[in-house]
Amino acid sequence: MSFMKKNLLISVWMTIATTILLGIVYPLVVTGLAQVFFKDKANGQLIVQNGKVVGSRIIGQAFTGPAYFHSRPSAAGNGYDAANSSPSNLGPTNPALLEVVKARIAELKAADPENSSPVPVDLVTASGSGLDPHISPAAAYYQVARVARSRHMSPEALRRLVQQRIEGPQWGLFGEPRINVLLLNLALDRAQ
Repeated sequence: MSFMKKNLLISVWMTIATTILLGIVYPLVVTGLAQVFFKDKANGQLIVQNGKVVGSRIIGQAFTGPAYFHSRPSAAGNGYDAANSSPSNLGPTNPALLEVVKARIAELKAADPENSSPVPVDLVTASGSGLDPHISPAAAYYQVARVARSRHMSPEALRRLVQQRIEGPQWGLFGEPRINVLLLNLALDRAQ
């Protein structure tokens, strides 16, 4: 067997071996371990109510109407499309970003004309992934009056509900306090 044929044969066998090892065996082992030790996280942290999946703890979704707390805007696909996760790519000096923000502020003011508080930035700008499931406590408190009016609830009771849903920084160190909008809205539905 010539030197070149021997090297070609070794290359083919290495390709087959690494494809089987790294393309089949390794993914199956990792998937199996994830299902055994981290089942909830490996399956998308889905929230199930009455046998039906209502959302995920880690992927934002759109909430419309005055009776619910609204999520952070999404630039992912047609909005909250996990297959098209992406930012808007509009930088702070881009005039298109200013126009989008002005339009979102106008929508918020139209939905709650009595609210004279400054609009929190996370209610008018999309996150880097476009799928952020959280808003800031300020963004939730900004929406309290509208939701309370719509649901005929006391604003004080609603503020207490928001306060209960505030999550601290991850591991006490990373990030800012935040509220998962889906979990807040589910708690809101249970409260009535």
